[in-house]
Amino acid sequence: MGAQSSAARNGGSAWKSLAWIGGALATAAAAAVAAVLAVFFAATVVVIALMASCLLALAGLAMRARRSTARARPADPSIIEAHNVGGHSWVAYGWDRQAR
Repeated sequence: MGAQSSAARNGGSAWKSLAWIGGALATAAAAAVAAVLAVFFAATVVVIALMASCLLALAGLAMRARRSTARARPADPSIIEAHNVGGHSWVAYGWDRQAR
């Protein structure tokens, strides 16, 4: 009986060692996959931040252009401003009736 328990113990020890090595390899693989995913998601966040900053910069430029055109007045008094109010209808501002 002592011989069998010694053989069983040695076989069990071999399986334990193999299981330990397999667990270590699985842990290393999981850590490598986690590192790759962390880098990927960090790069994704950087790209989103870059796109957001570009969007804010373009919005700022658009607002500045809108404000500068709102302040501009025609230099020539004979020029009138007209807006399309739908279809073929226009409304003119600054019409000088005394010029007729």
